[in-house]
Amino acid sequence: MKQALVVVDMQEVFFIKKKYQLFESKQVVANINHLIQWARAKDIQVIFIQHTDLGQDDEMAFGKPGWELHHELHKQQQDKVITKTTWDAFYKTELAQFLQDSKIDQLIFVGAQTEFCLDTTIRSAYSHGYHRNILIEGAHSTINNPVLDAEQIIKYHEFIWNNRFVKIQPSTSFQL
Repeated sequence: MKQALVVVDMQEVFFIKKKYQLFESKQVVANINHLIQWARAKDIQVIFIQHTDLGQDDEMAFGKPGWELHHELHKQQQDKVITKTTWDAFYKTELAQFLQDSKIDQLIFVGAQTEFCLDTTIRSAYSHGYHRNILIEGAHSTINNPVLDAEQIIKYHEFIWNNRFVKIQPSTSFQL
């Protein structure tokens, strides 16, 4: 089985704007970087998904400080970066074709935001035929909203996803 690590929307907006601060952001970044290191040691493709808002006044518009991939991520030149303009990393992007061309058949998901782009991309991956995907516990996050706090959102989505759209595994199960 050929795998890819898919890092969804880990962009500066979640680190430079207090109102968008991700829940447990430092630990999430540390866990993602551990997984990036693990993937490289196993010769697994690392794919960064980068959200791009279309309005120039939006926080994640192309070229804005919040749009950049988070500077603490261990991104390298050989990593694939795919930009998207919707919550779905497959919609009108090169992701599906890149995965097919690379003969990748299992996706390992991490990133943000749990209930938006990560959720939509996980479900879309399943609809695209990727049925044995993995989500790494402690390597995805979101922010509080008026209805639920971030921790509740994360727990709820993990409950819905697990053994349906992905298999949830702790980051500690990926040792170098």
